[in-house]
Amino acid sequence: MAVSSTTKDHGSAAGLNPGWDQAVMLWLWAIAGLVLAMITVGGATRLTDSGLSITEWQPILGTIPPLTEAQWQEALEKYRQIPQYQLINKGMSLEDFKFIFWWEWGHRFLGRIIGLAFALPLLVFWFVGALKPGYGLKFLGVLALGGLQGVIGWYMVKSGLVDRVDVSQYRLALHLTVAFVILAWVVWLALDLAKPRPAAAAQHLAVPSRLPAVIVAILFVQVVLGAFVAGLKGGLVYNTWPSMNGALVPYDLWAIEPWYLNPFENPVMAQFNHRLVAYAITALAAVELWRTLRSRERASLAETRSAALLMAGVLVQVALGIWTLLAAVPIGLGIVHQAAAAVLLAIAVRHLHVARRSA
Repeated sequence: MAVSSTTKDHGSAAGLNPGWDQAVMLWLWAIAGLVLAMITVGGATRLTDSGLSITEWQPILGTIPPLTEAQWQEALEKYRQIPQYQLINKGMSLEDFKFIFWWEWGHRFLGRIIGLAFALPLLVFWFVGALKPGYGLKFLGVLALGGLQGVIGWYMVKSGLVDRVDVSQYRLALHLTVAFVILAWVVWLALDLAKPRPAAAAQHLAVPSRLPAVIVAILFVQVVLGAFVAGLKGGLVYNTWPSMNGALVPYDLWAIEPWYLNPFENPVMAQFNHRLVAYAITALAAVELWRTLRSRERASLAETRSAALLMAGVLVQVALGIWTLLAAVPIGLGIVHQAAAAVLLAIAVRHLHVARRSA
């Protein structure tokens, strides 16, 4: 079919070339992979108690780590001034300090890499007209949120430099949640650019189910609760399952006064809430799989397979959570559990996208 030059020009300028869509989509999946790596490294940084090893925020100069013995001694001396060193790590050797320093430096450096890996290709895609109408502002939104995440990260670290030996669980929850929001947003944009299924293969539902969106929303709630468990070291209390040391409801669930602080400052309640929401997510994922299987004449095969993948992901994550709890949160399992949470969120976002397309 002949295409006029005017249509051609508009197609190129508006980012309607399928080849460009494919390139932008692959770039977004690469960014999603980097964000997943960032979440994983962030978990390792927290579990190794490395997050306070760098006591300054230097967005440009901080890219360069200490290079000489004198610079290493200066970095260690700065760390010696904070409560974590004085109350927990007093007498730490330079070699031990380097271990925690490199984790935190790597976490910050990876954040800078992600920023460049997002901003520079975005400029190129924008310049050559590879972006679909409306997507430029969406990508700028992701970029802005990524920049804000850097500020939030330093805001979190600052909370542990004075009067504390660790970071505030409130700020940790904010930092982790924003990371998951960025991952979900990038995954959604990448899925939007995927080649649509042929119209003939689409099966249309009269009323799209709201359950996939509910599952995504509750997964975000679970991320917040998980951050409170991590920040309060709630995984180190009641390392039994399915009971909590023989009780379904532990006696010290409301041990803190005033009562409304318990969900946020009582490690027992933090773990209890995290368990309950995990059970709720499992039940909702099972209901969603049942819904798609029961409605095969209305739900697409892709939606059913997606629901099955979601159910499998939830079961794996629950098993990892139980294993991590029973083992009293060893570093390796803790890292895997946090990374698997990010993967599960991506699966849930994909399922929501598939369900919306099937509607």
